[in-house]
Amino acid sequence: MRAPVSDDFDPTGPSELTPQNRPWPVQRHFPITYHDIDVLNHLNHAAYFPFMETLRCDYYLPLLGSNDPKVLDIIIAEATCRYVSPVSYGHDLIGEVAPALPLGRTSFSLLYRFRESTGSTVTARGRTVVVCFDYEKGAKKEIAPALRTTLTRDAILPATEGWV
Repeated sequence: MRAPVSDDFDPTGPSELTPQNRPWPVQRHFPITYHDIDVLNHLNHAAYFPFMETLRCDYYLPLLGSNDPKVLDIIIAEATCRYVSPVSYGHDLIGEVAPALPLGRTSFSLLYRFRESTGSTVTARGRTVVVCFDYEKGAKKEIAPALRTTLTRDAILPATEGWV
């Protein structure tokens, strides 16, 4: 599975939440602190990646029946973030995460959507390519059947978020 490159993202895609853009399986609030602001008083682009890591753990760890990141059996092959609208100091973002269709044999994508909590305007979208990994063997492994069922149940179509 390949993450998007610059020509397979539609920046004119939906910037407002619509019925097709239903709430995703996991949501979390992220307050924008001074630490996350750049010299233009905007949320620094790099701040989105730790937000995506947190959302990934919020979604995936319960599927493993744990809150301990040490039990993670995945590795990130690629991470992408598209910035749609600036966010200022003191604002509050809502981040969401959902798996994307199609699922691969050993990998899947997670999509991330961020919006200001005071409205529905999307500020950024992200995608990670996640590989199921057996750390004892040092090799990728197939998505377990029960995990595949849950990922499929929770999945969204990437095109609904501007990913082609």
